[in-house]
Formats: sequence, C-alpha cells, structure tokens
Amino acid sequence: MSGSKKKLFSMDIEGMTCTSCEHHVQDALQSVGATDVHADYKKGLATFIAPLDFPVDKAQEAVAQAGYQAKDVKIQDPDDSSEMVPYHMDIQGMTCTDCEVHITKALTKAGASDVSANFRRGEATFWAPETLSLDTLRQAVSEAGYKPKEVRPLSRTVNAEVTDIKHKTRGDQDYDLIVIGSGSAAFGAAIEARGAGFSVAMIERGTLGGTCVNIGCVPSKTLLRASDLHHWAQQNSFQGLHTTANPADLKTLVEQKDELVQELRQKKYADLLPEYEIDLIEGEATFLDEHRLAVGDRVLTAGRYIIATGARPRIPDIAGLDSVPYLTSTSALNLTTRPKHLLVIGSGYIALELGELFRHFGSEVTLMQRSPALMPAYDAEVRDIIQDVMVSEGITVLTGVQYDHVEKQGESIAVHLHVNGKAHTVIGDALLVAAGRVPNTEALNLPAAGVEQGAHGEPKTDETLRTTNPAIFAAGDVTMGPQFVYVAAYEGKIAAQNALGLKPAVQTLKLDAVPAVTFTQPSIASVGMTEDQAKKKGIAVKSAVLPLEAVTRALANRDTRGVFKLVAEEASGRIVGAQVVSENAGDVIYAATLAVKFGLTIDDLTDSLAPYLTMAEGLKLTALTFDKDVSKLSCCAG
Repeated sequence: MSGSKKKLFSMDIEGMTCTSCEHHVQDALQSVGATDVHADYKKGLATFIAPLDFPVDKAQEAVAQAGYQAKDVKIQDPDDSSEMVPYHMDIQGMTCTDCEVHITKALTKAGASDVSANFRRGEATFWAPETLSLDTLRQAVSEAGYKPKEVRPLSRTVNAEVTDIKHKTRGDQDYDLIVIGSGSAAFGAAIEARGAGFSVAMIERGTLGGTCVNIGCVPSKTLLRASDLHHWAQQNSFQGLHTTANPADLKTLVEQKDELVQELRQKKYADLLPEYEIDLIEGEATFLDEHRLAVGDRVLTAGRYIIATGARPRIPDIAGLDSVPYLTSTSALNLTTRPKHLLVIGSGYIALELGELFRHFGSEVTLMQRSPALMPAYDAEVRDIIQDVMVSEGITVLTGVQYDHVEKQGESIAVHLHVNGKAHTVIGDALLVAAGRVPNTEALNLPAAGVEQGAHGEPKTDETLRTTNPAIFAAGDVTMGPQFVYVAAYEGKIAAQNALGLKPAVQTLKLDAVPAVTFTQPSIASVGMTEDQAKKKGIAVKSAVLPLEAVTRALANRDTRGVFKLVAEEASGRIVGAQVVSENAGDVIYAATLAVKFGLTIDDLTDSLAPYLTMAEGLKLTALTFDKDVSKLSCCAG
C-alpha cells in the first residue's frame, strides 16, 4: 500500500460533538494509515491523505470503534491516480481576510485542497495532484483579481521520515514522541503532537508544570501585585487621600500565593494529561545512546525526542559565596519574614522585580551590577529612566562593580567589592543571587545521545530546533534563547511540528518580534531592535523619544516617571523596535509587537485612532513626535 499514489479522501461522520471527538477520529484514521487528517465536528466531516488502495472498510471500522458513525467516503478526482503534492504560491494584491477567502475558493475550484491563504504574507499553501497544471492554478488566482507569482513544491522530507517513525512505533518503539520536562514548552509540544494523533509520553523528575506556574511568573506576579498595593497605601500622589498600611503579613501572602499556584498547576497542567491522553512518567531521564533513554530501571524508545527541561538560577563564581546562605528567585518567593536589608547580586529583570517587591514591603535594598548601567540591552535614554525609577523608590544602585569576596559577619552577610576601582563593602541580613540562568541538562547525558552542547551546557539547535542528533529536538529555556514562557510554548509547538512532520514544510523560528516585560512600577517593556542594535546591523534608522509628561494618562495618574521610544527605518518609516517605561507597559507593548511583526509604519500609527487617557495612546504620540512637537497639540489632535 505504501507504494501507491496518494489522494485526498473525505469521510462523512455522525456523532462528533466537540474538539475531543475530532482528536478521537484523527487517532482512529491515523491508526489505519491515513495522514494529514483534519476532522471538523461542526461539519461532521474528516479529510485525509491516503493511497488509492487505502482500506476504506478498515477506516470506517476504526471510526466506529472510536464511537462514531462513518458514512460516505469520497476521493477527489477518483479517475486521476496522481500523487498529492504540497505547494506554496506567492500572491500580490491581497489586502484583507476577504481576499484570503477569495483565494481559497479560487484554488479549491481549480482542484487544490487544504488551501491556507495569508494576506499579510502574500502567500497561499495548498495540496494539489502532481498532474494538475500550475498554469491552471495561476489562472484561477488571476481570474479572482490577484497576481500569482512564484509557485514551488514544498519539502516533504520530514513527513516521509515520520511515516517511517510511525510504522516503527507501532512495532518496536514505545512512543512516537517522548518529551523530557513538563513546563510550557513540553506541554506545547505534547498537545501539538496529540492533536495530530501521535502517541506521547512526558517525563518529569520534579514538580509538574515547570518554572512559570510553580516558581516564576505566577508566584512572582501575585506577590508583586500585593507589594504594589501595600506601597500605594503607604504613599500616593493625591493630596486628598490619607491612606496607611500596617506591616505586611508575608506568611499569609505566601500561603495565598501557594494556593493560586496549586490551582493553576492542576487546571493548566495536571488536568490536561488525561484530556489529551498524554502518559506522564515520573523520574530522571538519562540518554543511554542515540536512540534510547532510561527513567530509573525503565528503558524507553521513541521515534522522536524533545528536550524541554528548562533552566535554573545561575550561581556566579564569587569567592566565599558557597559559604554563606543566599536566596535565589525560587527561595525569595517563599520568605515569610521581610529582610531588613536585601543585597542583590545582578540587576536584570528578576533582580529589579524582586528588589522592588521587598522595597515596597519596607526592606532596604541594594542592587549590585557588573555592567556600567542597569538593563544594558535598552537604549541610553531608557536606561537612564530605569535607573532614576529605582533610585526614586529608595533603592541603592551600584554599577560597574567587581566582586572580591562574600563572607558571613555574625548574623549579617558582607559583600566586598570594588566600585569603579574603589574598595567598597555592603552589609545586609539577606543576599539574593539574580545573575542569569543555566540550562537543566546535567543529568541527560547528552554526549551519549550525540547531542552537542553550547558554552552553558545547552543543547545546540538549528533554526528548526533540531539538535545534532536528527531524532532529538529541544525547546524552551533549556536552549538559552529568550527566557519567556510564551516563547517556550511557541518553541514547543514548532519542535513538535518539525519532529513529527506536521506541516508540509519545515518550520523555522521567528523571534524578531518577541515582547519583553519587567513588572516593576512603572513597568518596563520592549520589542524588536533598539536603536543601538539596528545601527550595529547597518540599518539606517531614526528614532522618536517621548517623555511620560507628554502622555495625559500619566498626568492624570500623577506619576510621570517613564518614557516611550520608537525606532523606525529611515527610508520606509517601518517600525523596527519600541521601548516603553510606564504603568501597564506590558499591555502597551502588544500593540507595538503587532507593528513590528507586520511591518507597520510611522504613518500607520499616526493614522490610527488611539483611545484617549490610556497609556497605549503614548505609542501614537511617539509616532507623531517623529514630525511634530506634541506639546503644541491639543488633546487627541494629531
């Protein structure tokens, strides 16, 4: 059967009522050899690719055993025995989603199937019989009112590999895919694979859910919100308000934080395992060779593996550090007693967030940073504002430091260092190490698996997330890429698609529009390139900087600490980067992310309506600043 020409089949199915039913039908059809299965419970229909000699009766029987009623099975162009081929077509003239509908209808009428059109990218992908004339497809697009350009067949190499993998798995392999880890990248990969009908096991050595829900985003942001409220109750900018705050009960706050963590871990992770029929295997995973791994005494095999083991706090090599008690981002979030004076090694986003958290609860805080300025990845105007904000909060900031040694002095901890060449000692009762992250790979035995590692121990990957072992991929924080949970989930999905050939063409990472947020008050956010980064790449750019005093929302809030900055290509005006320091900067940056991702220009922003008395209006005002003095405009005028 594997040597027959492949065709597009459709099957009418009764009894599907939800997306879970779709997954069950996909599993049933794939179990008898169908590929590229798409089930739609609303239409009561499943389509799939299969050879002409596909056993239709077995397919109907498999669907019936899954609990549904298989009806008519049809073959597109039954008299044509040509093989189905995936294609990509560049198309000019599409401007909206209606255009996508017109293209889809035109190509489908001409004989294509599984058409996916994207007006923003000016492209369409589809399947068509190999004997179907490409000129026929181009003509259909032209008659629909658009300009067809290059048409090229897409690579099916990965899909061919996956067919072999699935046949082997059904015989002598335990799973189609084994995912090591259980965080966002792991679940992104596992859910994607299960949606396509592949068998999946997930291995976890510790607590289910990974960094974000357990010891990262969720616990830190709920405690940050509590510290902000405590701070605002003690100090606000409104003369008519007389608010006070008693000392914070950290024990109760931590208990409440833990309850939220447990709730989300259950709903967003544990409950999904049976929902998607993912096997959870508890224990430490260690590769035995290029094709096998062990979990305790159990040896497992899979067609493909994805490493998604995450990262942990990096402990710098500072003399004496191993002889004193220190906190990391994990243990700091479990403190039930406020430090009197918190010393912080590092000044990245974790250091700033946790430093301000304890400052708002009443601790004295000292930040120590090797580089000459806080947040060196930002442009100078923004870095200056960030430092001013920290100082305005009463935080001591030491930059340009060289660490000498750390020691215990009674109940205190002393950090001896040089600041700009001068000896200096800082003494506190708690020390937080927030100096970056390192990948969790030490137990995997990657050399045995044929996986090369980078300088920090991370698995080396290409732009498709494949390692130097073709059967092993890696995703998320373990790769030492952008350390964000949403990037990890995206990478997990891409890794699964490429590992299992879920797309006609291999998918590559697109990380040129990744938003970053630091949840201080005011918060700090960015996307795309800074002005310095663009110039280093040889891109001619121009920039506009808007102080927060020019944003009416900030005036109404009586807090004008902050800045907006946009970076645009000089010739085209295309927005290539944005940096924001303001209240709700994390919400504002999403609009800027869309601008960078989809190539919007300065004019696109200035011609758009921005809601008044929002921080988001700052983006439009900054765009106006390229050509105008916004201080001389009336409210909302542009």
